[in-house]
Amino acid sequence: MSQSELPENDNDSLKLAAEPTSQGVVNGLQPWKLLVVDDEKVVHAVTRLALDGFELAGRGLQFINAFSAEEARNHLSKHDDIALILLDVVMETDHAGLDLVHYIRRDLKNKFVRIVLRTGQPGQAPELEVITQYDINDYKEKTELTRQKLFSTVYTSLCSYRDLIALENNRVGLLKVIEASADIFVRRTMSAFAEGVLQQLTALLYLNKDAMLVQPCGMLASADHGSLNVLAATGCYSTFAGSVNISSFDTTVADRIKKAMNARSSNYGENYWVSYYVTESGVEQLLYVSAKDVFSVPDIAMIELFVKNVAIAHETIALLELKEHV
Repeated sequence: MSQSELPENDNDSLKLAAEPTSQGVVNGLQPWKLLVVDDEKVVHAVTRLALDGFELAGRGLQFINAFSAEEARNHLSKHDDIALILLDVVMETDHAGLDLVHYIRRDLKNKFVRIVLRTGQPGQAPELEVITQYDINDYKEKTELTRQKLFSTVYTSLCSYRDLIALENNRVGLLKVIEASADIFVRRTMSAFAEGVLQQLTALLYLNKDAMLVQPCGMLASADHGSLNVLAATGCYSTFAGSVNISSFDTTVADRIKKAMNARSSNYGENYWVSYYVTESGVEQLLYVSAKDVFSVPDIAMIELFVKNVAIAHETIALLELKEHV
């Protein structure tokens, strides 16, 4: 049944079937992975219909379908970045869905994926019992899930997943900074320090993973034919390390960096920021980052603080190295 054939007065009900729709990369961003686990094909079709056109933070949905708990296990073994699971309870057994919850949380130790239990037989899995004994994030009866309610459930669940992943990335980045900071003056691990702070910043600001921290090599009057020292980089810039000619970068990126270096000031657009900072002793530092959305005032303040702190740390190391050679 196509969407145009759906009865108008039942268009908001999850009792309707629909032909599968495909949603993939939106605006160049990878979609959120949604695993639908249910032994009824109609539920899969209706879920796709209800979430047609869904988008969060510029990202659409990638539907992954499993018609049994065992099939869901196979998908989970192949995809470690599934954001949300819409899970039925009664499938190959009366408690197949609940057993899958334990598998995800206990065996896979996946605490990030959001699990929304959807059941057509609430008597088989009473809400109070399930909520208190199983690590799920929401419980819904299929009869109560209209299109609007399903949309809201998926939206809030993905927001929660996004925040958890950002916090985890921030935690990992912070640990890396702490570890690097402990011996930064002993082993001169400036690159590890900068990489960790870069990871922390991108996670904290919900930025893309495309970012780099660079320094002009030597005293350059102009960046037109100069080289850059890449201290740390992530995403599409991760292949750049050490001394790199500015012409190696994409023309647009190179022009933005040249502008900041020649003007010795920061410049930004809707989805990028080139931050320039110079210490009292003349150590220059630039941070290039790309964002999913328009930068806010707090974003800009945090970026500027980041560049300043790392530049000062680098200056301190340079002074220590100078003393050692005197």
